[in-house]
Amino acid sequence: MSLEAVKEYFAQYGMEQRIMVLDTSTATVELAAEAHGVDPDQIGKTLSFKLGETPILIVVSGTAKIDNKKYKSRFSKKAKMLNPQEALAHVGHAIGGICPFGLKKPIDVYLDESLRKHPEIIPAAGARNASIRVTIAELEQYSQFKAWVDVCR
Repeated sequence: MSLEAVKEYFAQYGMEQRIMVLDTSTATVELAAEAHGVDPDQIGKTLSFKLGETPILIVVSGTAKIDNKKYKSRFSKKAKMLNPQEALAHVGHAIGGICPFGLKKPIDVYLDESLRKHPEIIPAAGARNASIRVTIAELEQYSQFKAWVDVCR
């Protein structure tokens, strides 16, 4: 169902045909990089956090790690990830397919500076075997992001 939501989302832009549904899993950065034949850092990893009770998404490059000090400085709270049930309930996508597209309800999306070194990235597309290749400009546009942040090391 989550893949369908992403397809519907991109259909309004005539882009649903760009979603790649593979026979192999792309649920981890390593699997996605191997499946697409790219460097793991080019995979767009969407991380789900909660600020108090409010969910947020941060898209980071595949090999980036959250820097707790930077995160707390930016959001004034300690980084606390959504558990799988919370992610599904708020985002509408299961872990391994979380992306900033076709969301169940409006959620603030942030893009991390670690992405900027790539002309294109490949985030998930709502399922553990679905992805979409987008430019940084397309990611900005279609994720309806709130802001660029620098929260990774």
